[in-house]
Parts: sequence; C-alpha cells; structure tokens
Amino acid sequence: MDKIKILITGGAGNVGGALARKLVENDKYYVVIADNLSTGSKEKLPSKDFTNWSFIFCDVNNNQDISEIMLSYKFDYVFHYAAVVGVKRTQDNPILVLNDIEGIKNVLNLCKNTSVKRAFFSSSSEVYGEPVELPQHEETTPLNSRVPYAVVKNVGESFFRSFKKSYDLDFTIFRFFNTYGPNQSKDFVVAKFIANALNNQDITIYGDGSQTRTFCYVDDNVNTCVKIFEEGLEMNDVINIGGADEITILELAKLIIKKTNSSSKIIHLPPLPEGDMTRRMPDNSKMLKIMNQPMITIEEGIDKMIQHKDFKK
Repeated sequence: MDKIKILITGGAGNVGGALARKLVENDKYYVVIADNLSTGSKEKLPSKDFTNWSFIFCDVNNNQDISEIMLSYKFDYVFHYAAVVGVKRTQDNPILVLNDIEGIKNVLNLCKNTSVKRAFFSSSSEVYGEPVELPQHEETTPLNSRVPYAVVKNVGESFFRSFKKSYDLDFTIFRFFNTYGPNQSKDFVVAKFIANALNNQDITIYGDGSQTRTFCYVDDNVNTCVKIFEEGLEMNDVINIGGADEITILELAKLIIKKTNSSSKIIHLPPLPEGDMTRRMPDNSKMLKIMNQPMITIEEGIDKMIQHKDFKK
C-alpha cells in the first residue's frame, strides 16, 4: 500500500521538527521536510533510524523551489509551519517577515493544483494583539495586532479560509501560544533563561517583568495537532494551542533560577517599543477536550528541559 505523503514546511524548527519526529513514528506516513535553515537546524530532524522521511533545503517564499517539490511528490497533506519567528528577530526584520506572505500563497496555490486533501497553518497568539478579553477565545476575541509578524499570520488565516471558499481546500488553523521545548532556539524566553541560569549568567528581562505569558510544552502541542490531523477534527476551523496558566516573566526567571540552583542575577532592560503584549492567555477548552488529559505544567516542562542533553552542563 502506498504511504500517505506529508509535507512539513519549516520542519527543521522547534515545533515543525517535533511534528516531523512524531509523524515518522507511524510507518504509514512518508514525511518530506522543507526548510531553508534560517532559524531551523538539521539537529531537529528525525532520527536516521527512520527511513520514511527526507529533508530538502528549500525556501517556500521562492515559488520555483517549493513548486518543484510539491509537483513531484503530490502530497496528501501539508503542514505550513515555515516562518520568520522570534519577537526581536521579527521586529528587526519587518520586510523579511512580510515576505512570508509569498510563501503562504505559493503553498496554497500548489495545494490546490496538486489535489492536497487538507492544509494546516501555524498561526500565532500574536494575532490577538493586546487582550481586550481574557481568556482569548477563537471566535469572539478580535484580531487587532499591527506588528508585521501578526499581520502576516492574520493574512495567512484569511488566505486559508478563502482557498476553502474558492477551491474547496480543507484546512485547519493552529494559533500557537508560546510553545517551548528542549530543541527551541536559545533566543526564545524559556530556553534562553535556562541556558543562562545553567551557566550562572545574567538573565535579562524587558521592562519590569510584569507581563504575563502562558506556556505549552512541545509534546502537548504536537500530540494535539497530530490527533486533530488523524481524527479529522477542527475541520475548516481555528483552534488555540497553548496552556492557560499565566505566569509573569519575572516569576518565570525566578522559578528557573531556583530549579537550576543558579547564581544568575536578573537584569531589567528598557521595555520593547512594541510587540511585547502585557498579557496573553488562550481559551484552550477545545484543546483540552481533544487532549483528554492534563497538560504538562511549566514546572514539569522546565525539569524536562534541564535534563535534556542540550542543556546539561
């Protein structure tokens, strides 16, 4: 029997790589990972012990690059996770971020033309902007952020909905809230704080650290998204993927210092000019219903990361 062919763009990133490693465990799937390695890494790819996957260096914003892959493989399913990510990186490179709209259009046009059954899009909590209601609900919370990264994700969501309306291409939109894990780049908050604490280096915080976040361990993210894919859930809909337990950035730093028994000092920097929202908390009731089990707590997640080979001294 022919294998089910799946494309993951951005599959060498933190979340995309974890998704790829999960999917290749199922021998029914053949997974192609496309990534330009601008923020991803080959270290995040699945083990060579699995033979049902391949990696292709590719920039999805280049139509020729991605069209050659999609026209030759004719995928059954596509997870479009490729994007410029990271608050500081996206603020420092707004044009680079806006170019990701081309990648969204390229992928969707090729999905339509190669009979892809369903496309998945990694959107972001950033689309909500400053909270006007908490928790932030998929249907009732307005999408009001104006920073380029959030605008691109919002435009991307509109493209996925429009391709369903115009071409009957099924989709699911995942709005990710601060997914963290041991393969995360060290410029993201949890990974950065842990790396600094383990080396007894200063931990820097923008502003007074009172801004709150919720965090989702990468296993909870991936297990939920794979279940949605395999069971045909949230068809042509949007779902928040994230934890709902708020913690201030200052509390997070103190917790990591305590867990690592570190002598790191907390240093406060001037607040970021934009994009550092005061609070962010999803209504994750749809996710919890699908998971049907407790989420990994931030304390448990930090312990898992500290024990990981990439963080051990």
